Amino acid sequence: SRPSRRWSLGGPASDMAEVTEAELDSVRERLAAVRGRVPADRTLVAVSKLKPAELMVCAYEAGQRDFGENYVQELVDKGPRLPADARLHFIGHLQTNKVKLLLSEPRLCCVHTVDSLKLAAELQKRAAALRPGQAPLAVMAQVNTSGEASKGGCAPAECVALCEGIRASCPALRLTGLMCIGKYSAAEGGSAADFETLRRCRSEAAAALGEEEGALHLSMGMSHDFEEAIAAGATHVRVGSTIFGARPPKPPPAAQPPEGQPPP
Repeated sequence: SRPSRRWSLGGPASDMAEVTEAELDSVRERLAAVRGRVPADRTLVAVSKLKPAELMVCAYEAGQRDFGENYVQELVDKGPRLPADARLHFIGHLQTNKVKLLLSEPRLCCVHTVDSLKLAAELQKRAAALRPGQAPLAVMAQVNTSGEASKGGCAPAECVALCEGIRASCPALRLTGLMCIGKYSAAEGGSAADFETLRRCRSEAAAALGEEEGALHLSMGMSHDFEEAIAAGATHVRVGSTIFGARPPKPPPAAQPPEGQPPP
């Protein structure tokens, strides 16, 4: 295989991961294939979770502008290595104590996972303080369409109240749509019911807000079901491993010493 090469991404050389030309070629080919399956009027969010920024730059140079991250620290670490017109979408669970750090990254363009008025209020407070004079930050209401405890989001019955609360109380935020995470496999029942539930929530929210349904986006669909999501009306699809390859396992948390003993 061809040798690896260093990419200059604005960070210290010691922070750079070595990426082979074969990996870069693979990203280019995978990205082109996925983009060929996503209509031009939909937004492809390339999910780079646990992948080096070098691969994001490669995708950027191939024309990709929208990138998704699940972890706040990862987003703010990678952001400065991308050109100023890259658009970063936060798509993971967001704790209120991480909001200030998240909003410190100027390339952040949308938070897809607002699941409570408490989180919306914190985003409002930090956006007003950190982004004065800027356009409101785009946010989406996350709905737990499957009812699984492992997934975030408000209950479908709470979606209208959440959307109304964001619109009424958060002038530094702009509610742009709804988001869900569908079931991960056909063995779990498939995602069709999740997509239908999110469409129903959008209809109810749009009616309550006095808007046309099309004014609210639908962020749904991932690598395994994004084409099904597009057919169901998704405006944003979040595709990761199909573009960037399989992710490495997340490192386990450091072992804690027995109670009463100091750490090593």
